Amino acid sequence: MVILPQKISFSMESFSEFIEKHENDDTARLLLSGKIPDNIDAGLAADTIEVRRKLKKKVPSWYAHPELAFPLKLGAEQCSSEITARYKAAFVHMIFRRIADLTGGLGVDSWAFSLAARQVLYNEMNPVLAAAAKANFKALGADNIQVRSCRISAKGSSTVMAEESLDEIREDVPELTPAELLHGFRPDLVYLDPARRGDDGSKVFLPEQCSPDIISLKDGLFEVCRFILIKLSPMADINLLLKRLGDSCIELHILAAGGECKEILLLLDREHHGECSVTVASHRGNAAAEPEGRFTFRGWSRMTFGMDELLAGPEALYPVSPDELSPGALLYEPGKALMKAGAFNALCRRFPLKKLGRFTHYYVTDPERAGMDGMPDLDSATDTLAGFGRFFTIRQVLPLNRQSIKDIGRNFPKAEVSARNIKMDTDTLRKKLGVSSGGDIHVFGLSCSLSDGNANLLIVSEPA
Repeated sequence: MVILPQKISFSMESFSEFIEKHENDDTARLLLSGKIPDNIDAGLAADTIEVRRKLKKKVPSWYAHPELAFPLKLGAEQCSSEITARYKAAFVHMIFRRIADLTGGLGVDSWAFSLAARQVLYNEMNPVLAAAAKANFKALGADNIQVRSCRISAKGSSTVMAEESLDEIREDVPELTPAELLHGFRPDLVYLDPARRGDDGSKVFLPEQCSPDIISLKDGLFEVCRFILIKLSPMADINLLLKRLGDSCIELHILAAGGECKEILLLLDREHHGECSVTVASHRGNAAAEPEGRFTFRGWSRMTFGMDELLAGPEALYPVSPDELSPGALLYEPGKALMKAGAFNALCRRFPLKKLGRFTHYYVTDPERAGMDGMPDLDSATDTLAGFGRFFTIRQVLPLNRQSIKDIGRNFPKAEVSARNIKMDTDTLRKKLGVSSGGDIHVFGLSCSLSDGNANLLIVSEPA
């Protein structure tokens, strides 16, 4: 039987006092200092201190509990943030009452699910991590979480373990099928956050390369539960994921926080055979369950192998006159989550924006369309879109040539620089301009489709 590392019999009060007292210490020196009492496991204390540093911003509600123990530092790197965990909990709230988290890890997602669901099953194949999660759930008051420690596979074992035996945490972790692992627990939703590293430690992005292999497990999971929710890397290719997982994908969510794309969620429904909607949700850095902004786009279809609303669009969306890029106009740079969704031309259908070019995913505001034909006015549009990217006020527009590069470098010695869809990258353009980072000026080198022909332009701007 595994309880936790050897000296877990210490008083939790003394452990939390020790962690708080030494949370800013160098853990390597602390291990050699002889300051760790004999009744406290030194390795567990050092790992807990380091994990808490990562959780301070990532999962602040857990950081507020110094009595929580964390035996593996890797768990903090791979766990969900509180923002994304609470999004998932809000996503399932009032719909799914019994949730099985089959890749529990540190337990952040299971804890968040427990705040919204009636019952949660947490499973983790590492017995030490599972034992720590069990103790931590108790300290957090999450008494509706059942803990198991099993490996999950498509083949499993030849015999089904009894429910009482499954709830014991053992060193000899059994390998079970989904049906065997879930024995005695009938979930409304199965959640998976597979490990995205290969045997050599390198990152993997295909669902069949993850551990466990989602593709081989899907049919077995559908035998015991109608709905499956899968968390995947923000680097994964959306079209590839949807082709691999088939028509059962009903919703895809791209979660962004603090301007970064954090994770992709896929909801699979055994009884669904059709399009998949794509939702982009953006948080501005706090741990609230509800995002500040959310877009949902028309469904991805295997018949078209793409998102019709996102990928298709007339060239009329492009600027029709160089005057639309005059000083005072607003330039919009979409954030990574919108770009991940492929929301290129769809933005022009929903907001008074025009795209600078087919492959140049920057936009300029279009006052003539604002407030017309169901379009929001400019103030409403910019307020909504600000949560998904950045607006800049154009100060100057020049052709991309040697003289313009020389003039801008002389007039703006400090500036941020971005190059898109031109024959040089950002670093090369920055070197040619001779500017240093800093200040409020941002210089964009962009290829634009204008009424008088394609043009490579230097756009000098500042944050709106």
